[in-house]
Amino acid sequence: MNRKNRNKSLIRGWRNKLIFLLVVYFFGFATAVYCLAPVPQNTGNRTGEKSFAHSALKSDEFATAFNEGLHKLINFSKSAALRTANLIKQEYNQRRAQVKS
Repeated sequence: MNRKNRNKSLIRGWRNKLIFLLVVYFFGFATAVYCLAPVPQNTGNRTGEKSFAHSALKSDEFATAFNEGLHKLINFSKSAALRTANLIKQEYNQRRAQVKS
């Protein structure tokens, strides 16, 4: 067996491998959450309209909470990016000053 053929893998490049592993990890986590989620209790005989209205209300609450959480995440990522940019600029300026002196 040649040495060239031994090192070839299905996924090439570390970036592609990282993305693939993150996708597999996410699907595994989602499957675990789905399997471990509690089963809703069936209380009495509900008509289709009542349960639909109830689920629509829960859906709206979920959408609102998800939207708020997503906006918090976006704001946090923006502030983290700005802090990181400032840190990089400071480090760059320090090294530039060291080189000049």
